[in-house]
Amino acid sequence: MNNLKRHLTAANVLSCMALFIALGGTAYAAVKLKPNQVKAVNIAKQAVTNAKIKTQAVTSGKIKNGGVVNADLGAGAVTGSKIGKEAVTSGALAKKAVTEAKLGPESVGTGKIDNEAITSAKISTSLYGQLLKNVTYVNTESASNSEIAKSAEAVCPTGKQAIGGGARVNGNLQDVAVTGSNPTSVGSTRTGWSAFGRDIDGTPGGNWSVEAFAVCAEL
Repeated sequence: MNNLKRHLTAANVLSCMALFIALGGTAYAAVKLKPNQVKAVNIAKQAVTNAKIKTQAVTSGKIKNGGVVNADLGAGAVTGSKIGKEAVTSGALAKKAVTEAKLGPESVGTGKIDNEAITSAKISTSLYGQLLKNVTYVNTESASNSEIAKSAEAVCPTGKQAIGGGARVNGNLQDVAVTGSNPTSVGSTRTGWSAFGRDIDGTPGGNWSVEAFAVCAEL
């Protein structure tokens, strides 16, 4: 006891009391924290790890806009089942983000294509060359009289070719008939359609005419 008294000094006693109070105060504070008493500034960087966050603790309402970027997402992390209906709009897609490889069979129906959305620039050259464009219909009739033989030619507008045609006779048809109906060509270009008619008994009769029809289009 006397040995203990020799080592007891005011400094030793105060140091022990300070240590006791400090340790007691820390333990008390850890148990008695009030709601919202721990702020973001009180948390060290990387102190909150995945293991310290309970399931579903971080909801969408707790994430600020733009808080989750591409670098934060693992490969295959965002699947179709995790995306709400109409959540991905055209404004959220980068240019050329949706490629043919990402479209399922028959995924783009006619109901999903706007009127006049498919222009010539979006069609392959080979397919575009097979399409009929700016189709027009023209006809020409010969004079109506009693001549034995007649002809008429329906000429397509400039820049168009005949893709079909026909012929007929009009007027007194007792002894007349169509004797020819064929496209008219200049080189390999079908410029129109020709029609031919004739009084088959060779004797002039009543007045009649022959008419040619052509269906023209840009090719």
